[in-house]
Order: sequence, then structure tokens, then C-alpha cells
Amino acid sequence: MRKQLALMTALLLGAAGAQTVDLRILETTDLHTSALGYDYYQDKPTGEFGLEYTASLIKQARDEKRNTLLYDNGDLIQGNPLGDFVARVQPLKPGQLHPMHAAMRVLKYDAGNLGNHEFNYGLPFLQQVIAAAPMPIVSANAYKDDGTGKPGENAFTPYLIQRRVVYDTTGRPYVLNVGVIGFLPPQIVNWDKANLDGKIVTTDIVEAARKFVPQMKAQGADIIVAVAHTGISADYQPGQENAATELTKVPGIDVVLSGHSHQEFPGPVYKSIPGADITKGTINGKPVVMAGFWGSDLGIVDLKLDYDRKNQKWTVVDGTASIRPIWDKAAKKSLVTPDPRIANAVKQAHEGTLAYVRAKVADLAAPITSYWALVQDDPSVQLVSNAQTAYVKAALANTQYKDLPVLSAAAPFKAGGRGGASYYTDIPAGTLAIKNVADLYVYPNTVQAVLVNGAQLQEWLERSAGQFKQIDPSKTEPQALVDDSFPTYNFDVIDGVTYEIDVTQPSRYNSKGEVVNPDAHRIKNLMYQGKPIDPGAQFVVATNNYRASGGGNFPGLNGKNIILQAPDETRQAIIKYFMDQKTVNPTADGNWKLTPIPGATLLYVSSPNAQKNLPAGATLLRTRDDGFAEYLIKF
Repeated sequence: MRKQLALMTALLLGAAGAQTVDLRILETTDLHTSALGYDYYQDKPTGEFGLEYTASLIKQARDEKRNTLLYDNGDLIQGNPLGDFVARVQPLKPGQLHPMHAAMRVLKYDAGNLGNHEFNYGLPFLQQVIAAAPMPIVSANAYKDDGTGKPGENAFTPYLIQRRVVYDTTGRPYVLNVGVIGFLPPQIVNWDKANLDGKIVTTDIVEAARKFVPQMKAQGADIIVAVAHTGISADYQPGQENAATELTKVPGIDVVLSGHSHQEFPGPVYKSIPGADITKGTINGKPVVMAGFWGSDLGIVDLKLDYDRKNQKWTVVDGTASIRPIWDKAAKKSLVTPDPRIANAVKQAHEGTLAYVRAKVADLAAPITSYWALVQDDPSVQLVSNAQTAYVKAALANTQYKDLPVLSAAAPFKAGGRGGASYYTDIPAGTLAIKNVADLYVYPNTVQAVLVNGAQLQEWLERSAGQFKQIDPSKTEPQALVDDSFPTYNFDVIDGVTYEIDVTQPSRYNSKGEVVNPDAHRIKNLMYQGKPIDPGAQFVVATNNYRASGGGNFPGLNGKNIILQAPDETRQAIIKYFMDQKTVNPTADGNWKLTPIPGATLLYVSSPNAQKNLPAGATLLRTRDDGFAEYLIKF
């Protein structure tokens, strides 16, 4: 009782003569169940990612500043076999902490936000995880379906106002009311339609901010932190996926914690964003941070607050943002040692995951790699298509669609890019285990099939061909082939037809899936069984729930032409296919190719390990400091 009275007296005295308060806000985002620096696909430890390493940075950052808050920005519970293990293989019991939350309890997180991948295992599982969480979870733009497809009440707690004791630069305490509001991409209702249809409705991120932020201020929030699982973009349209930049323009929001895009802010990739200061870490004058992915970085926002005694109001007088990495990409070494408390917190789940991923599925006659998946038909993609085709043909055998051709769309998920120089499939010959299946197909998507005509098939491939930059055939110097801003998971290869991709043409579609070059056609010689495809002919295309429901903004794919919504995950279809094969011989059928450009030299970026199976005309140019290697390809 005496201690409480002493603290209250100190707080009142502090209000009578306030000084500057330094407040540090820490962010992790897109951890994707990477509690440990362990690559379950290669079955070996790594220092390139893992919350156990980020935890050491958190401790350092807290030691430097007395007043700290720690938030997680979503995409926490899905992403590698550990997430699958506790959701599907050995499901959590009611009240049991998710391994990621067990780790976060050790680190004393103040709150967490939901990302889009939180919904991959279904709403009941997510609700169970949230109910046991050691910190509050917020999400403001997800609502319960009111029965008519319109927003009812909030599906989750939209925001919190947390009372925190902070200390000024002289050591005096004050009460600071910190408002915390969460946002997620509204597209979750399309991406996880099978899990959310009729249950969840989403609204625009900025619309939700403008609705709730005034309420938070009215309820006494001194500062407001937007924990936003959304990326940073140069422009804004209502309903868009990446809206962090626009959030900085909402009155009342003081800090934006961004995520979803697996990038780093402040960082050079965002130097051209209007209003961005990548030196100070601000956009439109407000501090913004995006802390990479899988625990690769810790996001840090430092605020200076002053208290207006007359008006009893806190003011943010300055704010900066920065990120701290756990890995030195140039030297290829860890910058910190792991916090042993994290490994201890997830020990049981980690050991169970190892036993799960090491289980044998089949024998593998030759290695499977994805190093060249963006320049030629690749076995890593072919095998997924083979499994999808077999599954869908069996599922439709006694339906009205049984006589239609079944094609398959699959993409190279692990092909470097934002995942880094080690983010490739590389499965040695020998025993093919479940960990290798997860390496081939990293998402817990379910099998679906859509009905399309020949014209739609052409447009599907045109959208996919946005993976490539336009090549000038008159130039002899090396030209970069791959557009790094285009996610490789949107580079669908459609198996069962043959075609060429002419990269001397501009892309017909932009990054949003809009036609910007209506006269351009990169897809040439599209044929089925050796004959040009009739634009009106009907095809069944095996794909996944993400693509079939509109993920990636592909033309003609909006969930309305789905003819099969299978209950099984794609990985289960692959496992069954491999088991039926008993011995898997990975070969690609070469159904697509880049149209030759005589005299041109293409610059292709891949792993140094890609030297193991160089295609015809490819030579190594150099290995870069970031771990990638550059190759020259001549036709």
C-alpha cells in the first residue's frame, strides 16, 4: 500500500514538472513460426533467421532505453513445418500455448497483431491460439459476417489503450496511455475463402483507422501505434493490400509498424516512396519500420515525448526508425548469439517437428533443385503439377467434368528473391522425406480446380509472364532477366499445354494485375496436344485455394469458376503421389521455354550452388556480397 501511494505521489509530482520522455518501440514481424534458427527443409541449424537471435537484439535494445514496448506484427503461426506440426500433426490442446507464444511469453511482448497467414489453418484454430496467448491480440478491420456478407461486430479486439509507467530523462515516473491498433490485408477473405466465407468480412485498412483512431483519442490515448500487417506503397486506392504509407496520413497515428512485404524499412528499396526519409526512418514525417521476416531484423522506433502541463497533453516532438539485423550478409556470419531461453521454450515442439519431417515418403532417384526454375521448365515445379493433376483427375472422375482436359498451375515458391540466397529447393537423391515435400511446397494451401476457356488460359499465362523484364534484342551487353519485384509464387507454370514466353515484348499486365499494354503478348505458340488452343475450348486447371480465389490478381480468377474445393492440403496430395510412385524420378517435360533471342545475353541471379547443373549457354559471372551469384545466359 505504501509503495502504491509513493508511486502515485511521484506520478502527480511528475505531471507538475514534466521533462522529455524517451520511448522506444520494438517490432518483430512475419516470423512465420521461425522460433529457432533452424532450417527444417535442409534439417540443419542456421544463423540467418530465428527469433532466438532476434531475442538477443531485443535484450540489447531494452538495455539501452529504460522505456520500451514490444509488439509483433503478425504472420506468426504459419510458415514452416513447426507451424504445421502443432496445427495439423499434433494439434494444440485447448489452453495450450502455441510454441511461438511460449517464446513470446519469455520476451514479455506488450501486444500482437494478426497477419493474413494467421487464417491458413482455419478460424477455430486461430481462436484457440488467441485464447491462450500471453499478450493481447488486436485487429481492427476484420468483422464477423452479419449473415448478409456485410460487417457485423468486430471479429477481434480492434484496439487497446494500455497504461504504462514511463520515466523522463531525470528518472521521474509518468503514466502514458499507449493506444495500439492492428490492421491486416482485407484480401484475407479471398485468399482464405474456404476458411472465412460466411464468417469473416473485412474493410479497408485506412477506413478502419479513420473510424477507430478518433475513438482511441477520445478514450484517452496519449499516443497511437498502428501495428499494421501491410506493406509500403507509393500510391493508395481503397481496399488495397499495402496501405502503410497512407496510414501515416491519418491524424492521430504517431507510429506505423509495417510488415507483410518481407522487406526492410528504412532501406533502399523504398527510397523512391513519396514522403519517405530513409535516413531518419520516416514517411510523411512519421516514424515507420518494417523488420524483415523470420526474425531477420529487429525494428526500432525511438520517440521523444514532451508533456504540456497546461493542457495535460503529450506531444511527439521527434521520432526516428531503424532496423538491426541478426546476420551479416557480406561476411556470412551471425551478429548476435541466440537467447537460450527461446530454444528451451519451444523444445518439445521442435523435437516433435524433427521427428515428423524426417519420416520417409519415397525413394528419390535424382536430386531436385529450383536454382533455374525461372528460366526453364523445372522438376521442382513439374512434380507439384504431376501431383495436382493426379489428385484432380481422381476427384472429378465421376462428375460432369470428367471428360475435360486437366491442366495444372504451379509456381516455384523457393527461388531466391526476398527469401535470400539460401531460399532454394535442394533435395539430394536418396530418401524422400516429409521435410522435402514441405520444401517443394511451403504453404498449407488446399487443392482446388477452376474451369477456364482457352482465352482465359492465355491471359493467365500473360499475367504470370510479368515475372520478366523486357529485353532489348538490339543490345549486346548483359540485361537483367527477372523482375525482382514480382513474387515468384505468382510465376505460374501451366502444365499440360506447351508455350513460349517472348520477353522482348513488354508485360501485358502491371504488378496489380491490370492490363497496361493491351497490344502486347508475351505468350506465343500456346498449344494443347500439338494444336493451337481454341479460345472457346474448356479446360480444368488444378491449382490452390489462394490462386483460385483471386490471390495474385490473375484475370478470370475471382472464386466464381471454382469447380473443386478439396479438403486436402496440396502437400497431402504430393505425399500421396510420391507414395504411389514409390520411387520418384524428377524430370521436367519441357512444356515451356523462353523464346530465343539471338545475340542477346541475359543476366540471371541465383545461388552459387546453381553451378551444379548449369543449363546450356549459362556461365557463372560472379558471386556477390549478398550471397547471390550472377550468371550469363546466351541463346
